Amino acid sequence: MNITITHIDTACISLDINGYRILTDPTLDKAGRVYYHGAGSFSRKTGDPAVDADHLLPVDLILLSHHQHKDNFDKQGRSFALKSPLILSTKKAQQAIPQIVGLSDWEQHVIDTPKVPGLRITAAPAQHHPWWLPEFFSGKVIGFLIEFDGQTNGAIYISGDTVYFKGIEEVAKRFTVDIGIFHLGSVEFRYLTGFGRYTMNGKDLSRAAKVIQPKIIIPVHYKGWSHFKENESKLRRIIAADELLQRRTLFLQPGKPVALR
Repeated sequence: MNITITHIDTACISLDINGYRILTDPTLDKAGRVYYHGAGSFSRKTGDPAVDADHLLPVDLILLSHHQHKDNFDKQGRSFALKSPLILSTKKAQQAIPQIVGLSDWEQHVIDTPKVPGLRITAAPAQHHPWWLPEFFSGKVIGFLIEFDGQTNGAIYISGDTVYFKGIEEVAKRFTVDIGIFHLGSVEFRYLTGFGRYTMNGKDLSRAAKVIQPKIIIPVHYKGWSHFKENESKLRRIIAADELLQRRTLFLQPGKPVALR
């Protein structure tokens, strides 16, 4: 199978598997607006999408880790997604948006397409909040594992917005991962919850990579919004200091397709 990935914006990537096109967490608004994410949290979008929405068509599948935060599902992203033939997300997202097919943790959805025989998507658990806050504060989130017939090196793992927690270790127990796409950025709302983190930072990426052992590590969701508190230069320094990360990490240039397999 030919696999090509293109970074669009934040956690939004276009993943082409043998001509079957998947888009994740569509964020397609221009920079400049301030968004309300719920529970008293606000942030400004500081980056533009690298590709216009019209140039992303056609899309066969949207993988939406969660619907409740604008840095993963903004106004234009939502409009674009609702025109697609299939959106997979959380059960909460399905309740809010009937066009969505909701998945529980570890639930699998099988897709019948001649382009990718045996294509199946499994929902992976994610924890989008500090350990000392309840889940309802930020809402339910999932990641995804993508499998298909003929995969020889393992699944494609998309972490979704998550901190490091035991669910990541469970992913490693259940799946061999070839390509790991990790949502980073060290999201913090210091005026609300101090230094409590809502996504992984570079050190968490190092820990997750040692547990999951992906052959290719792709960081996303680490710039473009004011609530991301670990910048790219610090992330790159952490990766450069870790032999495993340095050897396996691939930074994507926004808008530039990269062949993975």
